[in-house]
Amino acid sequence: MTKRWKWRGICAGLITSAMFFCTPGALAAEKLIWLVRDLPPMAVHDGPNKDQGIIDRLLPVLIANMPQYEHVIQRVNRARSLQMLEGQELACDPMLVWNQSRAQHIVYSSPIFGLRSNGLAIRRTDEQLIAPFVHDQAVDLPALLSAQSVKLGLVAKRSYGVWIDDQLSKSPTDPLFIHYGNDAIGSLLQMQHAGRLPTLLGYWPEIQSKAKQYGLSSKALAFYPIQGAPAYQTIYAGCTKTPQGQKAITDINTVLGHLPRDSIASAQTFWIQADQADDGRASAPLPVQEPTVP
Repeated sequence: MTKRWKWRGICAGLITSAMFFCTPGALAAEKLIWLVRDLPPMAVHDGPNKDQGIIDRLLPVLIANMPQYEHVIQRVNRARSLQMLEGQELACDPMLVWNQSRAQHIVYSSPIFGLRSNGLAIRRTDEQLIAPFVHDQAVDLPALLSAQSVKLGLVAKRSYGVWIDDQLSKSPTDPLFIHYGNDAIGSLLQMQHAGRLPTLLGYWPEIQSKAKQYGLSSKALAFYPIQGAPAYQTIYAGCTKTPQGQKAITDINTVLGHLPRDSIASAQTFWIQADQADDGRASAPLPVQEPTVP
């Protein structure tokens, strides 16, 4: 293998639920399990934007430049991913949000990229339900949760960012509807479409993409940022907190440090343009400066 970092010409290929990438001498290589899930704009397993996610494009680059491992891609839901990351077998998740609880069991990479933070989605016909909690086009989440008047859909074991997670942890349980399935956001959107769940949290590109997969119109939905939450959410890779996991993170950071500066930005641009084309809202570019490592 050459020492030139392989970005151009590598196609994102998360095609099967478990795929092996072998290189010369890989029979004796340590197995590294990559844990992925369908989570636009990071990874897209189905629909019109299949394999166009930011991690869809990045993961083959990491694999190509880490030939010392036997790479396995495994599709899991968020709860299963966290369970495996707390084990002893070498596993890495390339699309993680940092929080204090996870950092006890997971070692994190350098920041990979920034996403617009999670927000609240609601059917436009139901916007009056949250009107008392909307100020300057953002939702006062603590007030909404304290009122216990509107159900909020969540994905089990998912982090929505440190600030939002803190508000959810303080919330009464009654207004929270937690979904544990493999396609939780898709199921929550279907419940919302049927009028059984007023609101849910997620990334706007994620909600748009999932709505398309299920034949639902995202134009029928309104999306609100969360008042007080950071505008952007940093995404990291995380591995099992073992000597092998620490070594894998060192290797991942080496690859990330050699990527062309515009490589990830080009993948992000695709989603900014898709956002604008889908509903006409203005989308500012994502921050150029990377957030600091936790």
